[in-house]
Amino acid sequence: MNEEVQRGEEKNWQELEPKYGIKIFLTVLYSLILVTGIVGNSVTIRVTQVLKRKGYLQKNVTDHMVSLACSDILVLLIGMPVELYSAIWFPFSSASGNAFCKIYNFLFEACSYATILNVATLSFERYIATCYPFRFKTLGGKWTTGLITFAWVVALLVALPLLITMGTQGHIPVTRSTPVQNLTFCTNLREHWVMYRISIFFAFIVYMIVLVCVAFMCRAMIVVLKKPMGFIEGSTSGNQRAIHNENSKVKSARKQTIVFLVLIVGSLMVCWLPNQIRRLMMAAMPKSNWTITYFRSYVILHPVADTFFYLSSVLNPFLYNLSSRQFRDVFMQVLRCHLTIVHKNQSTVQFRAAPMQSLQRPLLLKSLRRNRSSRTTVAKEETPSSFTTFQSQDDSGLGTDTQTSIIGTEEQILELKNRNVPSESEI
Repeated sequence: MNEEVQRGEEKNWQELEPKYGIKIFLTVLYSLILVTGIVGNSVTIRVTQVLKRKGYLQKNVTDHMVSLACSDILVLLIGMPVELYSAIWFPFSSASGNAFCKIYNFLFEACSYATILNVATLSFERYIATCYPFRFKTLGGKWTTGLITFAWVVALLVALPLLITMGTQGHIPVTRSTPVQNLTFCTNLREHWVMYRISIFFAFIVYMIVLVCVAFMCRAMIVVLKKPMGFIEGSTSGNQRAIHNENSKVKSARKQTIVFLVLIVGSLMVCWLPNQIRRLMMAAMPKSNWTITYFRSYVILHPVADTFFYLSSVLNPFLYNLSSRQFRDVFMQVLRCHLTIVHKNQSTVQFRAAPMQSLQRPLLLKSLRRNRSSRTTVAKEETPSSFTTFQSQDDSGLGTDTQTSIIGTEEQILELKNRNVPSESEI
């Protein structure tokens, strides 16, 4: 081990750079991910605004989705160009400066953890809305704003130590106190190694806690949706029937939200895991103790971990489209710059107006028949045949409207009967 470290001091570390063909491939791949992610998340923000304005999406869900899309866009814009330059093309030289290195790592870490914490807050709000609907209705709009603010504040606090622990520094072997071979990295500083190590392990714990909590909340929501609506906590005997008769579309929308949350948690687990392993490798031992084999493993893992990590910011729009057909339709309309979606209330009115238009003509005919029959009855009220005429009109199939006219003229019929039928005294 010590011999390998000693050889590492004399090793030309630039031999570990990726080959030129790999650099070209990663450049093309990163460019595609960057463009796809920015376009997809930007269109997602537009789609959520359209759905909210048309009445198909609640404001609190819209705010969460916009915050999540913004964090993904910031991750791509801040991280990918710098990673492409410093990790792919020039991994062993840093001309950006110490201040840029600190600010970059701080912002990138904050935006990255804002993504996963936005997923956590969205899951928590949907959990309250599904499992405790009456308690959720008592919460105002400030509740959602508070959750989103909480997510971003915690993300900033998680990233705050990197302003101190990160900076530009060369490779310092164990046996020396100064850099060798004119190597410069934007890396963790040797003098703040303990703080850096604690911050990385704490961030990993936050990542695991979020995954476990979101998985638990998704499981609880699935259990609740499988039960009859009347068994939801907080319902009383007076409103159980109203809950049981809840619109099936509401339940379907909740299921779509749960499907989306399950998919996004799965993507975060798969896409973030290689990057978390790379970060743990950084915190496992100081760079001065790294061997050539360890360093080579890290260099190979770095582009793979970064690719999966950035894919997590690209997948969210696809997951939205996969979990909701309505979102997919509006997404394609926005891409074509041709919105055809109508307001939710307008579509409901049009749906109800269609059968009403088909009934206007029969209703008009029925009204004319009723008026004609009324005039006939008044003209012939002295003859016994008037009741027969009215009865034949009832048998002609005028439906509920004719029955209503019969009920409305019941007193007239009884009066006609009394006039034409002799009383017992007369007999």
